[in-house]
Amino acid sequence: MTKTQTYELLLRQLEELLSIETDCVANMANTSAALFNGLPDLNWAGFYILRGNTLVLGPFQGKPACVRIPLGKGVCGTAAQTGQTQLVKNVHEFAGHIACDSASNSEIVIPIFKEGRVWGVLDIDSPSLARFDDTDRAFLEKFVAIFTDKTAL
Repeated sequence: MTKTQTYELLLRQLEELLSIETDCVANMANTSAALFNGLPDLNWAGFYILRGNTLVLGPFQGKPACVRIPLGKGVCGTAAQTGQTQLVKNVHEFAGHIACDSASNSEIVIPIFKEGRVWGVLDIDSPSLARFDDTDRAFLEKFVAIFTDKTAL
């Protein structure tokens, strides 16, 4: 399957997974599991929820992670502060990168909005350099749109 075909299948699966459930924790858990198991070459996929000026760890798949990330720190904190997707080909070159897992080499973080404000982020890491590209960005932003549409945040 091509990358686009893989994402299209995952989008259909996500629609089904979230079609009858609105609970936030359940939907974060299933969304992170679908991504982690459905996309190749990942070592972490999950959510951080913004609480005040700190991102707090939510449901995820992968090794244990940083529990709290200050707003503006690292890739996740930058995505939450700017409200913009962060696509980082080499995390070791990202100023202020927080190494929760030293095996991670690239990362993409998509902000999640509720009522026009950042609610949290979807964070995905890979052990490979330059794992993520604009195709990943476009489809993962669609994932977040489906998640926010189907979930009671």
